[in-house]
Amino acid sequence: MICADTIILSDLHLGSEVSRAPAALRMLKSASFNRLILLGDIFSDLNFRRLKKEHWQFLGYIRKLSNPKRDIEVVWVEGNHDHGLSQVMSHLVGIRVYQEYAWEFCGLRHLAIHGHQFDRFVSRNRVLSGFLSAVHLGLQGLAFGKKRMIGFLERFDTAWLRLSAEVAGGALAHARSKSAQRVFCGHTHEAISLKRDGVEYYNSGSWTQDSATYIAVDHQGVRICEYRDPPDESLEHDVTDILEFDFDDLTA
Repeated sequence: MICADTIILSDLHLGSEVSRAPAALRMLKSASFNRLILLGDIFSDLNFRRLKKEHWQFLGYIRKLSNPKRDIEVVWVEGNHDHGLSQVMSHLVGIRVYQEYAWEFCGLRHLAIHGHQFDRFVSRNRVLSGFLSAVHLGLQGLAFGKKRMIGFLERFDTAWLRLSAEVAGGALAHARSKSAQRVFCGHTHEAISLKRDGVEYYNSGSWTQDSATYIAVDHQGVRICEYRDPPDESLEHDVTDILEFDFDDLTA
């Protein structure tokens, strides 16, 4: 069981055939934390009708966590795939959506920002990047269940999202301008950590690959954790007490 002050996960891509929403749900249900940061690209696109039952179950649990009685801070940082969902998310799961989020912990200033802001290809080619997103989503559907093809698609995904180094460099410079000692990003789907000029950079990876990763922040420091499914566990057993809702709730 993971015990942390803050859990950070990103790039779940709900609505995609390769989204590992059930695994992310199991991780959250088995963890103990004071703050949850959803660090962007929680959705694959704006089409809610692509969402499957397990995707709605994940959102239902987020809404449950955001209940003030639970005393857990739930933060949503907007990613490029989430763009345009801020008001919808506030209504749907009862949490505020940020462009970037800063907080203090153990005397250090922490900053969370999705990272697409530092991706020159996405920032300069919004129409083309949106088209590639749609193509990628379609290919995922065709390749679902075929591990070799999915691996190829993930390499394609990270290629057009540009190099991890580009995002890391931009994030580190941005953190210094905000007087932050630690900065957290997603976007590249590659979980890494590095330190430069006194600033620590962490990328939370993604939940669309075999190796699903997230970040835990506690008094001991920052850990990039890999989630592994427990043996002989089923989603149906884990989500019996989850508040479920669907597209009709969104439009009500």
